Amino acid sequence: MMADSTASPNAENLARLFPLPNLVLYPQIVQGLHIFEPRYRQLMADTLDSDMQFALVLLQPDWENDYDERPPIQEIACLGKVIAHEKLNDGRYDLQLRGISRIRILEELDDDKPYRTARFEPLHDIVPSQMSVLTAIRKEVATAILARFPEGGTTHKQIEELIHSDTPLGPLCDIFAYSLPLPLELKQQLLAECNVAARASQLASALRIPQPDRRFPPEFSAN
Repeated sequence: MMADSTASPNAENLARLFPLPNLVLYPQIVQGLHIFEPRYRQLMADTLDSDMQFALVLLQPDWENDYDERPPIQEIACLGKVIAHEKLNDGRYDLQLRGISRIRILEELDDDKPYRTARFEPLHDIVPSQMSVLTAIRKEVATAILARFPEGGTTHKQIEELIHSDTPLGPLCDIFAYSLPLPLELKQQLLAECNVAARASQLASALRIPQPDRRFPPEFSAN
């Protein structure tokens, strides 16, 4: 089933939490998910019965010791909206979640739900007002990432087209942060950075550092 992809944080600023150990979601990115644990099947059922939204949040290190309870989570998460879903015969769900907003988790709620819920505040990009600053930072990111891919190749051309598109700098950095095989810690840092200039510079700096233990360049997708 498909849903309207437009959404905004609800008026109460309450979110169901879906903690994961190895995934960071960003606004406007669409992520496929498979729901199989009973507590998250209930989360999904409640989501479909209400605002179609829940937050994907990264677990902090050493989550394995307390996974079935309430292991610590990162403070900054991404609120998302379910835009497509299918309930399987055995009660599991396949779905697509579109990120809609960075959020800061303020407090978890003590309720009777089998999954975790929290009160949050939405976060917004802080964008430099000078066009010259935006242009210079965008060029910095472009130089850093294009140097990683063979000139004339399909991926190089895809990235060039994306960089020269009308995609704003903040979402552009989010696309690269999500798509590239960057360390998980860095992905979380980029999610937590609302200052677009700082986010772009941090991304560009990371791309200039060789990462021999990762497949780079990867198969890149702007979708």
